[in-house]
Amino acid sequence: MSETMSADETGRGAPALAQLRAATSGICDVIPLTADDDFHVSTATMAFGNALLIESFATALEYNRTPAHVARGGLDHYQVVLCLHGEMQFASGRREVTLRPGDICLIDMAQPNRTVLTGADDARAHHMALILPRPLLAPRLAHPDSATASSLPAGHLHARLLASQFAALWRPTEPDAGAPNATIEATIEAMADIVAGAAGSVVDVNGTIERAERHLYLAMIKRHIAANLDIEALTAQELCRRFQISRASLYRLFEDDGGLARYVQEQRLNRALMLLISPASRDRRLIDLAVDLQFSSDSTFVRAFRRQFGLTPGEIRSMSAAWIRDHGQEPGPDELLHRLGRH
Repeated sequence: MSETMSADETGRGAPALAQLRAATSGICDVIPLTADDDFHVSTATMAFGNALLIESFATALEYNRTPAHVARGGLDHYQVVLCLHGEMQFASGRREVTLRPGDICLIDMAQPNRTVLTGADDARAHHMALILPRPLLAPRLAHPDSATASSLPAGHLHARLLASQFAALWRPTEPDAGAPNATIEATIEAMADIVAGAAGSVVDVNGTIERAERHLYLAMIKRHIAANLDIEALTAQELCRRFQISRASLYRLFEDDGGLARYVQEQRLNRALMLLISPASRDRRLIDLAVDLQFSSDSTFVRAFRRQFGLTPGEIRSMSAAWIRDHGQEPGPDELLHRLGRH
């Protein structure tokens, strides 16, 4: 499941409105709720294989997907919509729901619907939508043709979990951004399980949702750890407080990683490896590197590093310098570790 990103700034005023209408003519009617000259919409899209993540900002407007649009076919998908700013009123048949910041809603695009977006405090409405193909989500739903308008309020645990994954998938600079395709795919599958649980799952809800929760919690905590490796408070107590889970639950999450403490140390050592092979950190003293990564001393750091990689930090630096001389460029960690394996 590869990822690509594109931005599509449609601009302002009547030309932007005409452009948006042309782009969506086969999907829905676009009705501005402002004067044409005040109209403004911008979107950006990230693709993950057959799933799409869309972020949009818009002045007040209405999207009307009529039976004629549905009959044309070509859009047999679900949307999982996260409201970030403003308000979204959604109606499909007799089902109606109003979303406010933090709320999440499931929309079945195979059915006629009407969506009204309004901003707040003179700002544009801000939403994100995860577009899932029907074959991914429908088999998880007990009633796939009547799940539209199912929603989760902002304060619900599952809404918070899903919102954190929207943010993580969107930011390419997140530690997970370079994760294997299987990791991204598993995250989207877990999000689909959470959504199905809210809408009515076809399988054992408790077991499926519990597994999805574990996956999303673990991904969320690991991102936090990766972003704070140079901060001392990565203790079980701090993480339990931050993510509002019990110590026993936290330890169970990291059982497959050899335990929380081992995982944190391995990530700090991996960060140290990246810094050591970077020319920008070539003159950085080992004691400073060790202290920044929360090791008690440079000797403790060197021993842990040798256990992890089989060489000392100094030997890694020498090997990196030799690679740069031979190849004229900085080695990646995989290239360097491949050379370590040969040695």
